[in-house]
Amino acid sequence: MSIDLPRYFQQTLLRWHRKENRRELPWKEEKDVYRIWLSEIILQQTRVEQGRGYYERFLKAYPTVQQLAAAPLQDVYKLWEGLGYYNRCRNLHATAVHIAKDRGGDFPRDYEGLLALKGVGPYTAAAIASFAYNLPHAVVDGNVFRVLSRFFGIREPIDTSRGKRLFTELAHSCLPRSKAAVYNQAIMDFGATVCKPEAPLCTACPLRKSCAALQTGSVLQLPVKEKQVKQRNRWFLFFITCHKKRFAVEQRTGADVWQHLFQFPLQEFSTEQEMKNFLRQPPPHLPVIFNGLPFRQIAVTKQVVQKLSHQTIHAQAVLLHLPPAMKRPAGYQWTSAEGIKELPMPRILHQLLGRQVLELFDTAFED
Repeated sequence: MSIDLPRYFQQTLLRWHRKENRRELPWKEEKDVYRIWLSEIILQQTRVEQGRGYYERFLKAYPTVQQLAAAPLQDVYKLWEGLGYYNRCRNLHATAVHIAKDRGGDFPRDYEGLLALKGVGPYTAAAIASFAYNLPHAVVDGNVFRVLSRFFGIREPIDTSRGKRLFTELAHSCLPRSKAAVYNQAIMDFGATVCKPEAPLCTACPLRKSCAALQTGSVLQLPVKEKQVKQRNRWFLFFITCHKKRFAVEQRTGADVWQHLFQFPLQEFSTEQEMKNFLRQPPPHLPVIFNGLPFRQIAVTKQVVQKLSHQTIHAQAVLLHLPPAMKRPAGYQWTSAEGIKELPMPRILHQLLGRQVLELFDTAFED
């Protein structure tokens, strides 16, 4: 006798969630729409383990949407520092301002209204609508793609328009309309703890008897992606430049990585060899940055690497000291070592500003 697969899938997941799901998350079963929205924005393109701490720190600093809206954007960036994809932070603050000032602190109560908010896409709108209001909208994220693809044996690529449409329709066909919040939480937790990308727990899976991927030995081949992300390598050389115990910094304004964050003066190279050749040259390096001003070179840091979604940054820093008698070069913001700690900066600069460099701030840069 054939079974109704979507209904079997739905009921089995709900039973697993009720009896076996032990995944603890600070936003789980939350009904405050502000907290749900905050958690969903933080978790976009972010692992739960990393996002948890940011969620708790944001709630401590800004318990309400009105407090977040009233905060200076630079302070919000500083709290977001290290989480990446900084346009999310910009949209977070802009939406908070919109909700607080234009809507009297009230979030939209329907899917379409939520979808119209800055930084909110179909997945996030469905998550907020279901978790806050129990509206019948199925979430479709990486975990959901994986569980559905494996159980139903679907090889349609998940990164195509046709694939996204197919999986969205399937997700909605499995959704119990009166239990949207519980079901959405169940399928996401199931993908994170049982039907994992690697080393899935197939032998303990309650769906194993009817899982198409398990029956065909294709668990690790699903889901399918059509496009491969092309990685770009970039080589950055930062100039940590001190004058009268203050350091030159600038804000990144272009539509590029780390937009609106602060950094030390920077020169980018097209290849690693080009940067190595530059560093092998005897000083002065400074004409490139400060038009030939006299300086003393203190040290060159080791190279550090940061992998982003579409690019890998290779960075080093040259530590420089400008004579106190000269006038400070214009065009930069000059701040103390303590002031630097208050500025939102890329994580890679914190890697460069290790203990050894900070010690040099206190000794070699004395005027």
